[in-house]
Amino acid sequence: MLNSAAQVNELMQVAAGAVRDTRGRVLIAKRPDGVHQGGLWEFPGGKLQLGESPQDGLARELLEELGIRIRAWRPLIRLQHDYGDRHVVLHVYRIDAYDGIASGQEGQPLAWVKPDAMDPALFPAADRQIINALRLPTLYLITGQNPQSTDSFFVRLRRALAIGTRLVQLRAHGVDDLTYARLVRRAYPLCHAADARLILNRDPKLVEQLPCDGLHLRSDLLRRLRGRPCTHERLVGASCHNAQELRMAEQLNLDYALLSPVQPTSTHPEANSLGWRGFAELARAARLPVYALGGMKPEHRDRAIELGGQGVAAIRGIWPDASENSML
Repeated sequence: MLNSAAQVNELMQVAAGAVRDTRGRVLIAKRPDGVHQGGLWEFPGGKLQLGESPQDGLARELLEELGIRIRAWRPLIRLQHDYGDRHVVLHVYRIDAYDGIASGQEGQPLAWVKPDAMDPALFPAADRQIINALRLPTLYLITGQNPQSTDSFFVRLRRALAIGTRLVQLRAHGVDDLTYARLVRRAYPLCHAADARLILNRDPKLVEQLPCDGLHLRSDLLRRLRGRPCTHERLVGASCHNAQELRMAEQLNLDYALLSPVQPTSTHPEANSLGWRGFAELARAARLPVYALGGMKPEHRDRAIELGGQGVAAIRGIWPDASENSML
C-alpha cells in the first residue's frame, strides 16, 4: 500500500510482453549486471514515456529491444510491486503473433523457455505472478454436484477433458474423506493423461496425502490461515468475494483467486453480485491472477481477460452433461 500522495507520483509505469512462439515457449531476456535487478531474467519491455499508453509503449520497446512488430496481443496481467527503492506498475501483455525475427538489439542474452520450466528465483520478484499467469489456462472447471453415480461423474470428467479443459477443481463437500480420496485417486490419472492439472478443495492435511497438483481454499479457511499451505511445487488458490480477501490471498503468496459472484447464479440467488464493473475494479488492483466466477460460460473468457482477469471459472457453464449428445 502507498502511504502518501507523494508516493503515488513515484509509481513507475512499465509495459512488458510475454512473446510466444508456435511451440508454446516464451521469450525472456537477461538484465545486464550493474542495473536494478541486474543479472536476472525478465520479460522484454520497459518504462513508459510521459503520456504514453501501455500498448504504444510496449510496441516501441519491443521494436527497440527485439526488432519485432506486434500483430496480435491480449492483456495478460496488471501488477504493482514495491521493491523498496521503487514502486512499479507492470502492464503485461501476451504476444501471440509478430513480424520480424526476435534478436537482442542491445546485446542482451535471450532464451525461449516454456512457462512450466521457468524458475521464479531467477526473475525479479514481481515476475512471479506473470509466470503464474502464463502457466494457468483461461478456463477453470469446478466439478458439479456431489457424484450420486461415480460412473456418471467420470463420464462427465472425461468429456470435459476431451474438449480441452486443463485445470480441474474436484469439489465434493457432501462426501466423506474416504469417498473423496477414492474420487481423487481415480480422477488424477485421467487428468494427467489429458495434460490437465487437478486441484483439490479439501482440508490441507488430507490434500497432503493425496495425488494432486494443488489445493483450493474456501474463503473461511483463507481468513484463518497465517501462512501458505503446501509447497510452491503445488498450486494454491482461494475463493474470494471482496478486496479484503484478495489482499489475504496476496499476503499468503497464493497462485490465483476465484472472485465471485460476478453475475447472479441459481445456486446463490441471494448473494449480491459484483457485476463486470465490480470485477474489473478488483481484478485490476489484484497482485495475482484472478478468475471470474458466478454465472460464467466459456464465451465470457474474452471479457474477463479484457477487464484484467485470468479467465473464467464455472461449474454449470462448463461441466458437461452425462448424456451421450451433450456439448459445451
